[in-house]
Amino acid sequence: MALKIRLPQSSRKQGLRSLLLRIVVVGVAVVAIVVCVVGGYYYYRYQGIVDERLKHPLFATTAKIYAAPREIRPGQKLTITSIANELRAAGYTTDGASKSSPLGSYDEGGSSVSVHPGPQSYHSQDGATIHFSDGKVESLIDDKGQSLSSYELEPLLITGLSEDANRTKRRLLTFDEIPSNLVQAVLAIEDRRFFEHSGVNYGSMAGWAWHDVVGDRKHRGGASTLTMQLAKLLFLSDNGTIKYKLIQIMVAFNLEHRFNKKQIFEMYANQINLGQQGSFAIDGFGEAAQAYFGKDVKQLSLSQCAMLAGIIQRPNYFNPYRHADRVIERRNLVLDSMVETGAITKEQAEHAKAESLHLSQQSVDASEAPYFVDLVREQLTQKLGERDFNREGLHIYTSLDPDLQRAASAAVDSTVHEIDERVERLHARRMKAGTASANDAVTYPQIALVALNPHTGQVLALVGGRNYGLSQLNHAVANRPTGSIFKPFVYATAFNTAVAGTMLPGHDGLFSPITMLSDEQSTYEVGDKEYTPRNFEGEYHDEVTARFALQRSLNNATISLASLVGFDQVAALARSAGVRSARGTPSVAIGSYAATPMDMAGAYTIFANGGLHIDPWLLDSVRSSSGDMITDYSPVSKQILDPRVAYLTTSLLQNVLSGVGTGAGVRSRGFYAPAAGKTGTSHDAWFAGYTSNLLCIVWVGNDDYTDIKIQGADAAAPIWGEFMKRAVALPQYSDTHDFNAPEGVQIVAIDKTSNLPVDSTCPDNSYNAAFLDGTVPQDTCGHQTDKRNFIQKIFGLGDKKPLQP
Repeated sequence: MALKIRLPQSSRKQGLRSLLLRIVVVGVAVVAIVVCVVGGYYYYRYQGIVDERLKHPLFATTAKIYAAPREIRPGQKLTITSIANELRAAGYTTDGASKSSPLGSYDEGGSSVSVHPGPQSYHSQDGATIHFSDGKVESLIDDKGQSLSSYELEPLLITGLSEDANRTKRRLLTFDEIPSNLVQAVLAIEDRRFFEHSGVNYGSMAGWAWHDVVGDRKHRGGASTLTMQLAKLLFLSDNGTIKYKLIQIMVAFNLEHRFNKKQIFEMYANQINLGQQGSFAIDGFGEAAQAYFGKDVKQLSLSQCAMLAGIIQRPNYFNPYRHADRVIERRNLVLDSMVETGAITKEQAEHAKAESLHLSQQSVDASEAPYFVDLVREQLTQKLGERDFNREGLHIYTSLDPDLQRAASAAVDSTVHEIDERVERLHARRMKAGTASANDAVTYPQIALVALNPHTGQVLALVGGRNYGLSQLNHAVANRPTGSIFKPFVYATAFNTAVAGTMLPGHDGLFSPITMLSDEQSTYEVGDKEYTPRNFEGEYHDEVTARFALQRSLNNATISLASLVGFDQVAALARSAGVRSARGTPSVAIGSYAATPMDMAGAYTIFANGGLHIDPWLLDSVRSSSGDMITDYSPVSKQILDPRVAYLTTSLLQNVLSGVGTGAGVRSRGFYAPAAGKTGTSHDAWFAGYTSNLLCIVWVGNDDYTDIKIQGADAAAPIWGEFMKRAVALPQYSDTHDFNAPEGVQIVAIDKTSNLPVDSTCPDNSYNAAFLDGTVPQDTCGHQTDKRNFIQKIFGLGDKKPLQP
């Protein structure tokens, strides 16, 4: 009989628990092994994704393009605050700051600012103290106590942009350049445990997985850490699946293994998308700070930091320009989150919540001069060849004046609607006349503006089109027929004959403003063809003074003068001034040959600069990232005209802006400074003009070369007048003055009726005109020599007085 031993109940339970425990341990071990094997497989598999991406720099190193340094002069209308703001914008710190800038520092006194350039300054290490009084610069004193006539501030950064093929703009930052408030704001709203976890927040991930399993995608949340977000931004495309999430985790682990937390945050800060402006994506906090606030990221307030952190979640939904209420609510949520994390106090949060958004009203295009920057890059390629100036991080110093660039962009933006309205009225009239239908598209013209310093050739502002986002074609360097802005070259050629002592054929004196010209319609033979020019609107006169002919832009009178001095001579002068296409034909006198607005800006320097032609320039110098000089550019100049001829031509052009002159309309826009200018109308509309310190060319025309059918006085002159009004309001261009007559030229009062010098019999009906010495008539308005011959006097033939319409 077998012996049966029954174990106690408690022993059986203990054995069962032991068995279950072993099963669980084995199961966990198996799962762990499987997880390790599978995880390891995927880790090393997707390590290849990271390796391939990291073969090249994550972000292209960018060349930094700088504006011209602002010149400070005694008498300028400036304040301590404005100078301090510009120094901060340039990267200077205040004396005693916790972290000094290698560019330099400054300190403010009661009525002065002292500037101390650092080792990486564009300038030498010589500092200066700027003293102020009554809102003006009173004096400039260098470090040795010597008075200065001028002092240049540190050049401002125009752009340090990387523009990718998909039209993305970014400004690269290091972690140390990111404000602490911005770091804390991002962590508070996006990933509070970023500096503690290993790349994955397992609690959030478990919640994500649960909601995904039960199909509750509405409440599953993102569950992504900053590292996982970076993995998505740089390496992956999100398809919302669990497999994608696992791959994202593996890539995140790779990133955490390769980089420290500061490096990961830095990459994230430079890559995260923060919206769209125009046709460009705004990527990274550096670019967003400039796009939304017009600031360097280091200048952001707590409120602005919170706003940028807030729009990370849905940048298009939280567009601050379109949905300010949404953005403010989101910003305030970020501030509350920062209070919860202890990054700020409740009082700081409430103070920041009380602020408005303070968005910049300037577009990226206006502040960054995109057409100008494109031209700089093109010239760099021409000068430096295939050298990768972007990857080298070169510092490129240019001619641009940011204040004047903003004035140029604002002038175009504020007047373009006037041109468009004229275009629409013309289209409506054509529809009414039956020459156009409602289905015909209205063509709105393009616009170009070039402003430069006529004494240096420095291109200070440039607008190449009406909308850079829609068209990057730079019309400032596109060839177009110059129209009547070419006519001053005809009159300058005639003054050249006077300086040479040569009389014009059929005239008994040297050329002067009161030389009589035929304005009758004439026909000229050009090869085997005939050329019959016409005046605008078919208005003709028998004879007119040269002064009146240019004032009213009379085509036939100007061509008749060109025929007297020689078409070849006119063309030769134009070519020497940069209008290289000019040829000696009758039509050259009225601008039938093409040039670019940039060319014409350079050509007009001979009138504004005492006869000295200076090629317009944009590039000043190129330096390495450490500040070593690589190359320096010098402008090309050549004396083209006698200074007397330049002034005599300028005097005629001053008259164009007054009285019945075709450019008189610019005065109605509030621009009253002494200036000279000329309208131009061919298929295109032009205006060229200058003050004693600023020259500007405006062009308006259609890309398809069709006639815009609007005069230069109505299309280009309003833009020019608006721009110049804004320009002379700036301190650096406010000190305009009358043009100074050189030795050998005299100003004479001329009677309007007889076009002779005034005397006591006719003192009240006169105008002033400039004459070359020896060309002033000996007769006066009350004492005219009768130059008729004996037969004419007997029979009362001829006319004793010059004719003036």
